[in-house]
Amino acid sequence: MTLDGRLEATVSTADDGTTLVQFVFTVTNTGSTPVELQFPDACKAEFVVRDDGRDVWRFTEGHAFAQLHTTETLSPDETATYEAEWMTPQPGGYVAVAELRAQETTCGAQTNFAVR
Repeated sequence: MTLDGRLEATVSTADDGTTLVQFVFTVTNTGSTPVELQFPDACKAEFVVRDDGRDVWRFTEGHAFAQLHTTETLSPDETATYEAEWMTPQPGGYVAVAELRAQETTCGAQTNFAVR
């Protein structure tokens, strides 16, 4: 099983001046056989924002997720995309980390971004 992760962070400003960071975590099966991903609840990926190694935002914090066991199968070369949004971040330079929350499967990615 070979999974490859890529994380993108896009910073935008709404008409009312509110800053928003959108995260897109793409997981691709780069192997030659299908991969079955088993999730313990409705949250399929965790997103964490760090500043100098300290967590400043975590996607799952303060959220409740349906306790519904789900399964996804990724065929070879197939991609799954998971998204999250961080509202009203403080200006600064950050590192975003995304991790797949599938049981017995690991895949993660990180990217640097700045909020001005």
